[in-house]
Amino acid sequence: MEHSAVALLMGSAFLSATLLPGTSEAVLIGLLVSGQGAVLPLVVAASIGNVAGSIVNWLLGRFFSRYSERAWFPVKREAILRAQRWFERYGFWSLLLSWVPIIGDPLTLVAGLMRISFLRFLILVTIGKTLRYVLVVSLWQQMPQL
Repeated sequence: MEHSAVALLMGSAFLSATLLPGTSEAVLIGLLVSGQGAVLPLVVAASIGNVAGSIVNWLLGRFFSRYSERAWFPVKREAILRAQRWFERYGFWSLLLSWVPIIGDPLTLVAGLMRISFLRFLILVTIGKTLRYVLVVSLWQQMPQL
């Protein structure tokens, strides 16, 4: 497997987990379709990159939330409030849904804002994000190959 393929996937997964645009699932499937990697190493690379991006969000929430009203802050106030309500309702277990589009990234930021322990955060986010990539690969494997 080429290291550049893994680096591309990790970079895409990292961006996908931060509040920047990224399409890690498409990159993962593209690499598998083109035969540029085995399933396990690619899932691990995507998971590591995606979790690393979520750690950035947690750090933003934990240490930079006082800047949340600034224009450059990556999460708008409404998204933070929506994620906080979700988090308050379902607790830290909601971090298992950190992979879900629209709510996942703000959830990881709010976890930092609400001072959820880093270890608990890391475990739950890693489980959720890894299972997402396993599901994506499983669905791809079930599709008839063209």
